[in-house]
Amino acid sequence: MNAQLSASATAARAHQEMFAYWASLRRGANLPGRVDLHPAGIKRMLPTVSLIDVRRDAAGAVDYRLRLAGTGLYSVYGREITGKTLNDVYNTAAADYWRAELDKIVNERRPGVGVHSLAWKGSPHMSILWLRLPLASNGRDVDMILGYDAVVGAQDSGANSGIRAA
Repeated sequence: MNAQLSASATAARAHQEMFAYWASLRRGANLPGRVDLHPAGIKRMLPTVSLIDVRRDAAGAVDYRLRLAGTGLYSVYGREITGKTLNDVYNTAAADYWRAELDKIVNERRPGVGVHSLAWKGSPHMSILWLRLPLASNGRDVDMILGYDAVVGAQDSGANSGIRAA
């Protein structure tokens, strides 16, 4: 239990650091855009960073595609998820969860944070503490989301973290 609390506290500090970085990129009331991000500013967190494209079709319907998924996310998902849509990565219930959370971020133009169980992939003892931050190339309309995930819970002690040096 103590190790899990420590991991949760570490994750919370990393979320604060990522949020502070994102907030430092804002220009007044305008949201930062993808061009404002500099990997050197978040180097320590890159293994579990993601960039999610906000895709709108001609009718205005929104869907999401993972433009980039850090190397540390490979061990969470058990495969490469870069280039995949929510339906490609998750079962229906998990895809619906993420779509609802991402829709809130897009519509409200505000960050989102939460906990998502990995039970959908057969790991009910593990969860993701997630942070999603809106990005807008024009400062107003969210067209990308910066993600940061921290995995907490019991893992096999012999498991590879999947995090590789950049």
